[in-house]
Amino acid sequence: MDKVNVGLIGLGTVGSGVAKMLLARREFIARRAGLPIVLKKVCVRDRRRARAVRLDPRLVTTRVSDILDDPEIHVVVELMGGIHPAKEILLKALDKGKPVVTANKALLAHEGAALFQRAKKKGVDLYFEASVAGGIPIIKSLREGLIGNDLETLYGILNGTTNFILTEMSRGEGRSFDSALKEAQSRGYAERNPSLDLRGIDTAHKLSILTLLGFGRAIAPGDIYVEGIPGITANDVRYAHDFGYTVKLLGIAKREGDELEVRVHPTLLPKNHLLSNVSGVHNAVFVRGDLIGELVLYGQGAGRLPTTSAVLADLVDVARNLRYHSPQRVPPPVPHRRIRRIRKMGEIEGRFYFRFSCIDRPGVLARIARILGAHRISIASVSQKDRRREQIVPVVMMTHEAKERDVEEALAEIDRMGVIRRKSVCIRVERG
Repeated sequence: MDKVNVGLIGLGTVGSGVAKMLLARREFIARRAGLPIVLKKVCVRDRRRARAVRLDPRLVTTRVSDILDDPEIHVVVELMGGIHPAKEILLKALDKGKPVVTANKALLAHEGAALFQRAKKKGVDLYFEASVAGGIPIIKSLREGLIGNDLETLYGILNGTTNFILTEMSRGEGRSFDSALKEAQSRGYAERNPSLDLRGIDTAHKLSILTLLGFGRAIAPGDIYVEGIPGITANDVRYAHDFGYTVKLLGIAKREGDELEVRVHPTLLPKNHLLSNVSGVHNAVFVRGDLIGELVLYGQGAGRLPTTSAVLADLVDVARNLRYHSPQRVPPPVPHRRIRRIRKMGEIEGRFYFRFSCIDRPGVLARIARILGAHRISIASVSQKDRRREQIVPVVMMTHEAKERDVEEALAEIDRMGVIRRKSVCIRVERG
């Protein structure tokens, strides 16, 4: 094979970046890959739409079949997004023996098992570095660089939108959540409808993929505990800082023996933790393995150029595999480890941050402490903040180790107290 021809499906933000780099850096990429990688066809929904890259009209089609049925197209790059019809298109590509490169995290999280099994059956490559953490090579690291490690822990700041918002809320006097969100949208860091980011769904999709790679267990996003950041206030961020913590939205996977816990939620991290200083729209993944100890991969987790970088890396890997007749040199990820059970959220133990909004009356703190004690929750420290409007006083506590189920029951009882004016805030703590 003297060159590899690419069919690109989708010409949005990332697709335009990939097309532009394949055209502008053709010789540069060819030198590094060992053969030319040529953009032969691009499929779009609407030819008339303005694009960030100018293409020869002869390269553009509105029919996916022009890519799937062309024997001269060797690799299909899917950057259209969504689950359907992307799934059906990629299954057809694999059935036709065409390797696939995709950045589609939602598709892989929900339908990855079917795609990986089809790729394995057909002996065809399916690469997906760009699906998690943009330009950070976490997929390649887990599939290849860390393959000899038995992983114990994987934490990830996997969503730039939420990390930007929490960073803005932590600066100076601290922006409000709404103000930080508007700033993120004005800079193009947040979608017009950022619900999937803010509610933690985007992070859960990525964590689902990483859990399969890191721990050999496929977990559907719907089976992951997910909690987003809209309930976090600038005061919570400031109070956490006073206790020596930063607030991050984390995707967390931990293994203990043959049990696994997988969850997404706002988390207090000690200021000296490796992830605490990851700011703005950057992503980072913290891994602990039995051979490497602790490792952090850090960088730009989204955007046209970082994600383009990941797609190009996958294309070069696929092109080399084609040239040297070594498909599935890196096998598709399929469940490979016996995880006996996934821990339920109520079983998990840890430390907690509480914020109670109380009417300023004598004895309230003692009543709260009694309820916590009755549910086997020990207080490590407590701080009563300045009175706010309506005679409401924020009471902030940090706990010792407690069980999630006990915390849930205690907070429900406390919230029924007549002196509690707002739903109590609970943020989990990770000590590293």
